[in-house]
Amino acid sequence: MKIDPEIFRVLADTDIRLKDCPTLIKPYYRTKKEYRQMLEEDTKELSELQSVLNASGQYALLIIFQAMDAAGKDGAIKHVMSGVNPQGCRVYSFKQPTEKELKHDFLWRAVCQLPERGEIGIFNRSYYEDVLVVKVHPEILDRQNLPDMKAGTDLWEDRYRSIRELEAHLHRNGTRIIKFFLHVSKEEQRKRLLERIDIPDKNWKLSLADFEERKYWDEYMDAFEKCLLATTTDNCPWYFVPADDKNNARLIISSVILKTLKDLKLSYPHATKKHYHQLEMLRKKLEE
Repeated sequence: MKIDPEIFRVLADTDIRLKDCPTLIKPYYRTKKEYRQMLEEDTKELSELQSVLNASGQYALLIIFQAMDAAGKDGAIKHVMSGVNPQGCRVYSFKQPTEKELKHDFLWRAVCQLPERGEIGIFNRSYYEDVLVVKVHPEILDRQNLPDMKAGTDLWEDRYRSIRELEAHLHRNGTRIIKFFLHVSKEEQRKRLLERIDIPDKNWKLSLADFEERKYWDEYMDAFEKCLLATTTDNCPWYFVPADDKNNARLIISSVILKTLKDLKLSYPHATKKHYHQLEMLRKKLEE
């Protein structure tokens, strides 16, 4: 079944209520075998498009993942990007900021990790943490030691504006940005957290802090909702991905990435006349 990525795009200047957005939809695959075939086809096509992206050197692709814990960010990155060339793709996971990072503005540490033209960059969490986690826990602002800064409406609006301006600047300079919000239900998260307890090989994934954050579920949903509305734009859109079905989510994510790359209409660079003559000279020498 063909997936239309536009269904999941958060449009600028429109309203969105996460409580009305599904976390589970009818799957695009009928069997697990069909899912694996669909994903394999997508990863093969993505590999081919990445090769052209790298050769052309005109654009960079930045993919941002944001979600609640256990929504499937790591698995999506692992499976959807399994076919790309590691030399042209970098994944960066943002943890709590270091002391050095706290001495800079909240965008600085992410800017340092941006992909070069010709590369794919993946942010597992990102600068959006500073309008999500920090908004839910404004006491974190004390560590940032900002001048005359209070956790009022103006602060968040200023940060939304800073993000929009950064992303607009990157877009003008050749970086295409895709932002995924993996929308998982609280009940599905509960099941996945229990699985991390029950399966020994997954114990390391769960901490007390993950459990504690569930208490702030409504606050996070409100923060995500306001963030999506304030920072989705025509050029740098958000996509909400129903994430209770991990396989379906991965197919949706891969379809968005493929469409974004196809829309660039990239091609391999053509040899100049001078380069062509050099190639012919090399051919003759190699054939001697």
